[in-house]
Amino acid sequence: MSTTERAGRRRRRGEQAVVPRAEFQSYYGRPVIKAPSWAAPDIAGYFFLGGLAGAGSVLAAGAHLTGRTTTATALKVSSLASVSLSAAALIHDLGKPSRFANMLRVFKPTSPMSMGSWLLGAYGPVAGAAAASAVTGRSPRLGGAATGAAALLGPAVATYTGVLAADTAVPAWHGVHRELPYLFAASATAAASGMALVAGPPSENAPARCAAALAALADAAVSKAAEQRMGMVAETWREGRAGALLRAAQVLTAGGAVTAALFGGRRGAAVASGLALLAGSACTRFGVFAAGIASAEDPKYTVVPQRERLDETT
Repeated sequence: MSTTERAGRRRRRGEQAVVPRAEFQSYYGRPVIKAPSWAAPDIAGYFFLGGLAGAGSVLAAGAHLTGRTTTATALKVSSLASVSLSAAALIHDLGKPSRFANMLRVFKPTSPMSMGSWLLGAYGPVAGAAAASAVTGRSPRLGGAATGAAALLGPAVATYTGVLAADTAVPAWHGVHRELPYLFAASATAAASGMALVAGPPSENAPARCAAALAALADAAVSKAAEQRMGMVAETWREGRAGALLRAAQVLTAGGAVTAALFGGRRGAAVASGLALLAGSACTRFGVFAAGIASAEDPKYTVVPQRERLDETT
């Protein structure tokens, strides 16, 4: 009989274990890990804007191929503006522009930060070329090639920040390392669909309305799966500032998708639903960011999962 089986029999008979159950406490109640020093407006904004840019390039390529020129041009310009603002937010958080350039001195495939820096460095110029060609009408072949290149890089740009956050020791992020990139992908698709609904004419927005519906369904499903995986750490996704933001995100995303599906053929309804989808995506990114900070600052979200893992092995 194994030691684990003997210990289980003693517990069932009401016997006391020789070795007391391990208790996990932090030193004077201090946080076990250091919370990220990232500023919410910079990094959560960087998460949101990068998602909007990357997913927008994918939808722009689809609009370009199907002759929806007004929507394609609007999304190309939106993606360029978003990635520019995203890079500005990252550089502002870093403190010095030279620090971003220094990250490009290393190419490390196992580092999400390194790969993300190179992704932004490659994506920005092709997104700019695609937007410039669409606005000026010059070099259509070059513009088409740039549009395709931006669409190929777009999914990685939209989701790598999820991998970056999950690669940390922050419980509310690392605990859902499998789900977080998919949640960011759904959120980015909702944002890009919203931008297409706001900036494009109703006659061209049928694909965006379909994408919005799929994004809302995926967002709800992945969010539920993430909360189930986290156990008690899911409290950080339901309570406080993070909980309020994530609840707002669910309402805005679902409401925007339903409104777009039912009334998106009308200009006013299309704009309203698009704005709701954009706001819902932003709330998702800021809510996930807030949940991560809350889980890092409270030691119980680090020590209790350790206790649960120990109990599973004894």
